[in-house]
Amino acid sequence: MQARGRSPQRVAGSCTGLSHPPLGGRFPRSVAGPHGFPIPAGDVLLQFAGKWHFAATVSNCSVFLKMKDGMKSPTATISFTPEGDLAMKLAWPLPDRCQRLELLFQQSGQAGHYTAAQEKRDLRVMETDYSHYAIVHETQHSERQPSTALQLLMREQDVSPQLLQKFEELIPTVGLTKAMLAVLPKSDQCTAATS
Repeated sequence: MQARGRSPQRVAGSCTGLSHPPLGGRFPRSVAGPHGFPIPAGDVLLQFAGKWHFAATVSNCSVFLKMKDGMKSPTATISFTPEGDLAMKLAWPLPDRCQRLELLFQQSGQAGHYTAAQEKRDLRVMETDYSHYAIVHETQHSERQPSTALQLLMREQDVSPQLLQKFEELIPTVGLTKAMLAVLPKSDQCTAATS
């Protein structure tokens, strides 16, 4: 991922990504969804673009595992460049401020698959209905600390028990366990940060 603007401080080998904020210190298979992510095309990409709330995240990243019990729901605003690359503005609510980061993933040529070669990251939209939810899988192929994450993104902050159960059923398919899961409480703290 390419961070733009203010460069956050990073810990060498940390697995900073969509799963947690960059505080000083993740797709082996694709799931066919009700509307599997399409071949990039203007109208369809516009349907996926917009604001998303992180309702749940599961990751084997050591930084995430240390922080997950105190995390609140971050937000992401997704847009697409004219070339079809995925741009994301993230905002994590922290006790004293909002941590912001801008990321850019290049399209891979495969529907719903984006990469950030310099950081050795893959991002896959595994499933989405565009208007309510998306399940996103992220991997980082770092030599120091490879990591995998699965995120449940929602247009609204509320998540149904049925959708959460569906998300939990996918956890073992990406090599993670339910013990690594954080269901993130709602937060309006960073609402203006991603508008």
